[in-house]
Amino acid sequence: QLQLVESGGGLVQPGGSLRLSCTVSGFTLDYYRIGWFRQAPGKEREGVSCISSSGGSINYADSVKGRFTIPRDNAKNTVYLQMNSLKPEDTAIYYCAAARTARLCTLSRLDFGSWGQGIQVTVSS
Repeated sequence: QLQLVESGGGLVQPGGSLRLSCTVSGFTLDYYRIGWFRQAPGKEREGVSCISSSGGSINYADSVKGRFTIPRDNAKNTVYLQMNSLKPEDTAIYYCAAARTARLCTLSRLDFGSWGQGIQVTVSS
């Protein structure tokens, strides 16, 4: 059974950093695209970043380019979202998602079939 578990969220001041982890079980990252999404109150869920199964294709939303990265550790079956220079507008519930495909990664939630439960990130002074 596919399972994704997010961790590492919390409260951070503007300008600070957080690293989210998405640890997967029931499958290996070699065959799955992994994406990070977020949903702020009253807003739709939006794509933040994704990495293809090969690691050769990575995308970022314009709003996080230059601040977020998506490193992956296949040995630990974990994909991270390293978030630097955080802003109040980054406050949201963050989700990781998976799709079994070798195709280039996308930021469309329609392209992902398995989801974690989400974790809160709050950026506030």
